[in-house]
Amino acid sequence: MRNTWPRLEHSDFPAIERARVTTLQLNLGYRCNLSCIHCHVNAGPRRTETMDRETMQLALEVGRKLGVKTLDMTGGSPEMNPDFRWLVEQARATGLHVMDRLNPTIMEEPGYEWVGEFLAEHRVEAVASLPCYSQENVDEQRGDGVFESSIRALRRLNDLGYAQPGSELVLNLVYNPNGAFLPPAQAKLETDYRRLLGDNFGITFNHLYALANMPIQRFGSWLLSKGQFEPYMQTLRNAHQDSNLDSVMCRSTLSVGYDGSLFDCDFNQMLKLPLAGRKSHTHLRDLLQHDLPSRIGVAGHCFGCTAGQGSSCGGALT
Repeated sequence: MRNTWPRLEHSDFPAIERARVTTLQLNLGYRCNLSCIHCHVNAGPRRTETMDRETMQLALEVGRKLGVKTLDMTGGSPEMNPDFRWLVEQARATGLHVMDRLNPTIMEEPGYEWVGEFLAEHRVEAVASLPCYSQENVDEQRGDGVFESSIRALRRLNDLGYAQPGSELVLNLVYNPNGAFLPPAQAKLETDYRRLLGDNFGITFNHLYALANMPIQRFGSWLLSKGQFEPYMQTLRNAHQDSNLDSVMCRSTLSVGYDGSLFDCDFNQMLKLPLAGRKSHTHLRDLLQHDLPSRIGVAGHCFGCTAGQGSSCGGALT
């Protein structure tokens, strides 16, 4: 896989500083049942990196020190971590709001049939990836049969009470472009998703998050192989909006790698970019004795978060 970091390291992206950290985002490991083209983690079935229970316990301690309100679990497929259920139970017992960024097809993998019921039982917010309402586009990006499997899983979540009137169970969907272009307007896209998924499959959801693809890892390598890396970067730079800087997720979210290393965001984690001002990686245990640096590490890929309507783990910024 071709490395994009040399093309991103030197950048004129504006300096930004951290606000209050309200969310701890844990990458529970890089193992996934899919290998998607747009994946900035380069996750897949053969990855073995996994967060252990000791690191999870340390993350909960750091979360208490920082006063975070939300535990945001990502991967890979977070549910494939053998201690996933233990972590959710511990986090919910302390009153944390818990989010699971799931690839819905995991619910149909042998051995993971428990996922939907478990999430519902523990009132976990489900953030489910469905990069398009079109079967052709989804299968092109994620593999044959993924769309139909995802639809069945989303119906199952609806049956369990997710996104139903009067229910506290939240189901949000995630859109990613299937090429080197920015997402369309999130509000209009959400309307289209709601109409087409409802009319064709009877699926309901709470919100749609439109995310821009980051020029790193697997997607960055794909851009290089197609000769589209520089044109895509120019698209991001040209669409940069200073007004998005106040709302980028790194200002209130701290990213934790599977080994307990700390990063300013999940994208910096994949680039192995230490916390700003540090020459080596900071570990969770260091935060029990020291404070976070105020400055946030930036590079060329950060334009992916500030281009156009903006992009974060919670979707558009404007």
